Amino acid sequence: MIKNTRTLATTKLRRDALRVLDAGLRAIDTRSVVAANVKRVGNRFTISGKTFDLRAFDHIYVIGIGKAAADAGQELERILGDRITTGVILDVKTVRLKRLKSLAGTHPFPSLENMRATGEIIGILKHVEEHDLVIAVISGGGSALLCWPYELKCNQLVLLTKMLMRNGATIQEINTVRKHLSEIQGGQFAKMVYPATVVGLLFSDVPGDDPGMIASGPTVMDLTTKKDAARIMAKYDLARACRLPNCELLETPKDPKYFQRVTNHIIVSNVQALDAMSREAKRLGYSVRKYSQSLSGEAREVGRLLAGIPQPGEMVIAGGETTVTVKGKGKGGRNQEVALSALASISDDGLVASLASDGVDNSPAAGAFVDARIRERAKRLRLNPAAFLNRNDSYAFFKRAGGHILTGVTGANVSDLFLAARSRR
Repeated sequence: MIKNTRTLATTKLRRDALRVLDAGLRAIDTRSVVAANVKRVGNRFTISGKTFDLRAFDHIYVIGIGKAAADAGQELERILGDRITTGVILDVKTVRLKRLKSLAGTHPFPSLENMRATGEIIGILKHVEEHDLVIAVISGGGSALLCWPYELKCNQLVLLTKMLMRNGATIQEINTVRKHLSEIQGGQFAKMVYPATVVGLLFSDVPGDDPGMIASGPTVMDLTTKKDAARIMAKYDLARACRLPNCELLETPKDPKYFQRVTNHIIVSNVQALDAMSREAKRLGYSVRKYSQSLSGEAREVGRLLAGIPQPGEMVIAGGETTVTVKGKGKGGRNQEVALSALASISDDGLVASLASDGVDNSPAAGAFVDARIRERAKRLRLNPAAFLNRNDSYAFFKRAGGHILTGVTGANVSDLFLAARSRR
């Protein structure tokens, strides 16, 4: 999964750390996860232990949204074959499909391309009837990809999203606002196809695995309200950005009837990745500490924290999602910022790595790692890590000092993965 392992693995600790990270990525492979959780024997169709008789449905529609949608769509076509009537897969990439239409949108910000693709999805959903089955693949990235704003124009929604991200809003805050500015998220998808049967296959990328926050919960009854969204907008002074009174917030569906025939199954999260990483670290002879499944906070603070945790011979493993309050005009994502911020605090026998499980850390790199060799190279090149941090320019630092982890687009997305380790004495 990690494409530049041969270049990076110049010490035993580096080699071991890369093996552990690779094990985590392999454990969340989307096609393997779908194959393990979705089975068909004749007309019996089972998802995470819940069985359906396919003969009970006039039509079967598949709608996929997010960074795991394309690979999941391919696997669902293999399982269901010509029982699929039609559907749309909206991802950041396109794949070859027979029964479904594959569309690519933009991320992390919505766009007119995303709106056009969402319009095609809505066109299908409006034709769904009571005796139909809708299989919804919901994965990280879907909040930006599934874009059908209520009242706002697309450029206003982009501006709002950028303001939230630049000011360090949490994913829960961002998605709460998104749900109340959308006509398809926050349970609106489920309402649109009521009273059809809906099965959601959820790939969790949010700390705590709240199904209502994954891709802003299109098939989940929303527990937040317009007032919650308004408080967040006031906190970050968003009203001036959209130039509309209250940005025309929409209340999400609260009537339980729209969700009586909806079942949502989280079929993968960072739990599987962290378990696989732990097993591999133990196999390599390290003592293992699972620090957190939902690590959060400012990226530069998390980096410094991770640098000081491991004892000799220990690997500390975590998953979650940090935030970055952007003050500079550099390039890089939260994972590279975590790694760069750890550099000043790391021990001579230590290593800290952070990577995005989808393979894209706001740049072509999935993330980065730091150790004493990176620190020595930075000194030789007269690179000042603090100056790069102040500019939010972590990508440029690692481009020169080395340490980028490259995976390409993985087709998975279950939050970020963190590793901190020290060599055995």
